[in-house]
Amino acid sequence: MSQQGPERPPETTPAPGSRARAVSWTIAAIVALALTAVYAGSALSSALIFIVILLVLVIVHEFAHFATAKLFGVYVHEFGVGFPPRAFGFQFGETLYSVNWLPIGGFVRLEGEEYSDHPRSFSRKPAWQRFIILVSGALSNLILPIFLLAAALMFPHEEAVGRAVVADIVEGAPAAEAGFEPGDVIVTIDGRDAKNVNEAGRLIRLHLGDTVDITVLRDGREVTLPVEARWAPPEGQGPTGIAISAQYTFTETVSVPPWEAIPQGAQMTWDTLILARNEIISWFRGSGGPEFAGPVGIAQTTGEVARASGTAEGAVSPLLELAALLSINLGILNLLPLPMLDGGRVLFVVIEVLRGGRRIAPEKEAIVHLVGFAAFIALAVVITFADISRIWSGDSIIR
Repeated sequence: MSQQGPERPPETTPAPGSRARAVSWTIAAIVALALTAVYAGSALSSALIFIVILLVLVIVHEFAHFATAKLFGVYVHEFGVGFPPRAFGFQFGETLYSVNWLPIGGFVRLEGEEYSDHPRSFSRKPAWQRFIILVSGALSNLILPIFLLAAALMFPHEEAVGRAVVADIVEGAPAAEAGFEPGDVIVTIDGRDAKNVNEAGRLIRLHLGDTVDITVLRDGREVTLPVEARWAPPEGQGPTGIAISAQYTFTETVSVPPWEAIPQGAQMTWDTLILARNEIISWFRGSGGPEFAGPVGIAQTTGEVARASGTAEGAVSPLLELAALLSINLGILNLLPLPMLDGGRVLFVVIEVLRGGRRIAPEKEAIVHLVGFAAFIALAVVITFADISRIWSGDSIIR
């Protein structure tokens, strides 16, 4: 519970970080809605689904800032769902809870996000408390996928039946040197069950740069083969140099009970973080480069995922998986030490600690965040233009 201050501080506007999120997502969402209005029908539903997902992810993020700020006694002016103009709101205690007309996120207005003399301002809290408040949003986005993925597993969903079979081996590649043979059936990778083609590929990518033990079924007996998973294989070869195909070509509808789904959701979340790390390392190892998509592109992907299942019920699980992936991306992005983002503000707290408690002048920090905000908007415009061009040409993000 927050302590009571001597008086209500004057109303403040959101700090550059929260204001930047509001403006950038507003611009992007307006562009997305304008585009989908042109395409109408299924495209409009894609935008609506995307907005709902985005709203949930950002509200979870902002609620974590809100809860930790309250925990440490920071004066919270407003917790808003959506962005202004305000539709309605109510006052509960010292905080205004509002619902706003642009349903594309949320925000928290704290007293003294830049600087304030009020005893309960954010800026007057100890560095460790400010650090926790700042990172809590990103951490919540990294924890939420555990439950989203667990829910995806609990909903009935289609899953490929049949293990991966080695169809071809590149001469001289690590798999050939390890002794793989065409027809080998992949059973486990690093001791984990490789139950289908997708799972086998994912487990191999988890071990890029390592030598991993792959157990195969050959002539009725299991053989374990240690093989190197390369960071930057030649085009078309894959990390180990094998081509795999499915034992069978059909799927089955499955669902997982909650007591199994939650641990699996935690494992899948951790695996996704490792895959993200490996992907970034691969960029510097010469294996391609990053591909960016803005809200318009993500809205397009959302619609493709929803329509791929063919039914509303069948779309629930893939959309939950997509929401989990977006949440992880949002969490990682906000932890990066970039101006305007939470990670950028955390960097200033760390610098303050390293300087023995001497803070960088608030006006100088504000300039850094302002420059970062301008760069972010410029990048958003470029990415949005690329998204529009791709959609116009009929291409898809999903390969």
